[in-house]
Amino acid sequence: MTNHQPRKRMGARDIAADLLSRIESGDIQDQFPPTRVLTEDYGTSPETLRQAIQILRAEGRVTSQQGKGVFVRRVNPIEFPMHRFERGNRRDDAATGIDEWKAAILELGRTPSQDVPHVSVERAPAEVAKWLAIEAGTFVVARRRIRRVDDKPFQLTDSWFPTEVALDTPLMDEKDVTMPGGILANIKDGRYAQQRKVDKLRAWTPTADEAERLGLPTGSTVPVLRHVRIGYNEDGLPVRCMVTIAPGDLNTLVYEIKD
Repeated sequence: MTNHQPRKRMGARDIAADLLSRIESGDIQDQFPPTRVLTEDYGTSPETLRQAIQILRAEGRVTSQQGKGVFVRRVNPIEFPMHRFERGNRRDDAATGIDEWKAAILELGRTPSQDVPHVSVERAPAEVAKWLAIEAGTFVVARRRIRRVDDKPFQLTDSWFPTEVALDTPLMDEKDVTMPGGILANIKDGRYAQQRKVDKLRAWTPTADEAERLGLPTGSTVPVLRHVRIGYNEDGLPVRCMVTIAPGDLNTLVYEIKD
């Protein structure tokens, strides 16, 4: 039973706004009441209610499961210190498997994990080729991961390497590889160790593939952040570009600038 008072002549957006207020007040905590109950609450049709739910789904506030119902999507964002990530004394520990990213998440009091990396040799898309200063279509090594916080997808991280950097190295291993100072500092006599990094930030609506990999609600319009970090060795050669896709409602990227 619900104590919510019936609503009359409310449109889909009005119903969505009211449902959101009920989520924020705690009246609806995890799973929505059945459709029959909600249509009675609002004195509306199932179709108008469906439209209201779709609005909340697009905003990333709810998810739905076929045959099970509609559920509140809780978000617990992180503030990730990008100005410190991969800088100075890195906290990579080969014995525990804690790399610099996991160490940063643990520092926030959260639990980090990442799926088994998928590694492939493929032709570089135009943007990747531009970042790596190579011809579009040149073969490169791609290393793709889903990074999780508290067991939920928080970031897609795809790293791209010129073949002369990655072939015949642990970068080709489809497993977590943790080395002090990072893999690039430990392979091929360290000549591809990153000495300088350039960051590029952009935001957009996720592609269908990105939304699926991140577990975002179907039809979500929650913007994602794209963080591109291009690493250069001491000779100024681009040796890696790391592309991180992060849902905007889950990730705040922090930069501290010192004069």
